Amino acid sequence: MFERDKDLLRRMGIPNELRPTDGWEVEYGYVLRPDAYQLRDPDLSDEERAALWLAAQVVRLGGQPAGPEALMKLGGLAMSGGGEPLAAELGLGAEVLSAAYLAATERRMLSFTYRSRRRNVQPMGILHQRGHWYLIARDREEMRAYRIDRASKFAVGDSPRAFTRPPGFSLRDALPVEPWATGEEDILAKVVFDADTAWWAKRQLGAEAIERPDGYLEAELRVANPDAFIGWILSFEDKAEILEPPQLRQALIDRVRGRS
Repeated sequence: MFERDKDLLRRMGIPNELRPTDGWEVEYGYVLRPDAYQLRDPDLSDEERAALWLAAQVVRLGGQPAGPEALMKLGGLAMSGGGEPLAAELGLGAEVLSAAYLAATERRMLSFTYRSRRRNVQPMGILHQRGHWYLIARDREEMRAYRIDRASKFAVGDSPRAFTRPPGFSLRDALPVEPWATGEEDILAKVVFDADTAWWAKRQLGAEAIERPDGYLEAELRVANPDAFIGWILSFEDKAEILEPPQLRQALIDRVRGRS
């Protein structure tokens, strides 16, 4: 068993050396020196890290995009967005998209199950953004965006022209620009950005951010999708910090440590 493990380590490129463990060279043991097998810092440029980030979002293993842990070990994440996958994910299949599209174009009522609740909505249309298909629909006088791959048991109403679309309605305007604003959660997050990245955060957040006298930037944001929000915070590397609430701050720490 021990010899097999030594051979396995050698095949992986990890040398193991037999060395004395005492000053009299009576007892011997095997030593693994980290500097003999550790990967040197590749010193990637921002452009190279951005290219790796793009590849990680497009290439999927087991149907899932790569997590940020590997990129963190190679020098951090480039400022390239919220970590949302770029490849389109149809979720339940083209038949689901067909049902949603039919209901929207013929203005039929559409019902489906979403996060364990049955919804009955007026579908306005579907669109693809940030790697997912979304259904924009009016639910009890409120316009909402639903990720189609998270919905199930679609049923299209029998009556066409069951509702009218608002004049001048735009699907793009109805879908929030920020990836963390589309979801079912309702979390008030307080974040702070270091002075040297405050300009970048200010550019993305606009009037929602307040600059402090020390150059740091603070913002309170409504978060509907915690995973997307954490991905966006990670794009600032160690230059952004979630202050509140504690559970969202802990979720960020767990993501960095590779627990989720």
